[in-house]
Amino acid sequence: MNDVATAAPWAIDVRGLTKRYGGRTVVDHIDLRVRAGRICGFLGPNGSGKTTTIRMLCGLLTPDEGEGSCLGLDIRRQAAAIKRQVGYMTQRFGWYEDLSIRQNLDFVARLFELPQRAAAVDAALAQLGLVERQHQLAGALSGGWKQRLALAACLLHQPRLLLLDEPTAGVDPAARRDFWDQIHALAAGGITVLVSTHYMDEAERCHELAYIAYGRLLARGTEAEIIRAAGLAVVEVAGELAPGQVAALRAAPGVRSVAAFGARLHVAGTDAERLRQAVAPLAALPGVRVTPAEPNLEDVFIGLIGQAQDNFAEGAAMGTK
Repeated sequence: MNDVATAAPWAIDVRGLTKRYGGRTVVDHIDLRVRAGRICGFLGPNGSGKTTTIRMLCGLLTPDEGEGSCLGLDIRRQAAAIKRQVGYMTQRFGWYEDLSIRQNLDFVARLFELPQRAAAVDAALAQLGLVERQHQLAGALSGGWKQRLALAACLLHQPRLLLLDEPTAGVDPAARRDFWDQIHALAAGGITVLVSTHYMDEAERCHELAYIAYGRLLARGTEAEIIRAAGLAVVEVAGELAPGQVAALRAAPGVRSVAAFGARLHVAGTDAERLRQAVAPLAALPGVRVTPAEPNLEDVFIGLIGQAQDNFAEGAAMGTK
């Protein structure tokens, strides 16, 4: 981290954050710290507890256990004050499709009781490039323009923290790139961003990452730190393999994960020698090439989810995790 980031205060600082539903622990003693002005990618499979964690951070849910602060405010005692300083963008578009862009933003400005509402709406429209479309009905917008409207609504009250829950799901690559340019511009202006995503290219654009699976935080740090801490050895297998050969490779001793990239396989493990032995039979096949490769985030995360225990599996609700 650079000196500016190191000196910045903690925008998020929580310890032991836990939430249970019906006897099942969906968020299990999460510790998370993010400095002001940083973009933290929040990754994990569906059902891993990302949305529940985000809702506890912004005051929409009260944790069953744990403590800490968000923007210097206690997450238990000052939840109402946190809500007024946080912009929360949900997974699904939640604004009124029979209202125009401008009407939706004016509605949000009324909710926050903003003085000079018209000026605040004008500023949000200009910031997100929505001026020319401001009278268009929200229901007629494409996914990318709906995304811009949702982000404009998040920014109306000038929050210090953005919590974005899979904001680019279903959005085309060009719109995703524009969105991330906007997020980096906001972070450069001092806004902290916690963003959940399934896209590895988006994870690589974050300053730091937190990976959660089945309610537990499994990895935390920069991309380089997470890859280094995983201690993975990786080989790439290029060529046509029969399904049975791939299945045998996945089950071989020393293989933690096998990920397909077109006609290539990334095969990862924590013991380089055992991994070499596992792929040796494939290296002898005609038309198959086996070469060392550098581990990437996807190798790490596939390996992590393979080692994690499902908190909805039989027995997890009875404390056998």
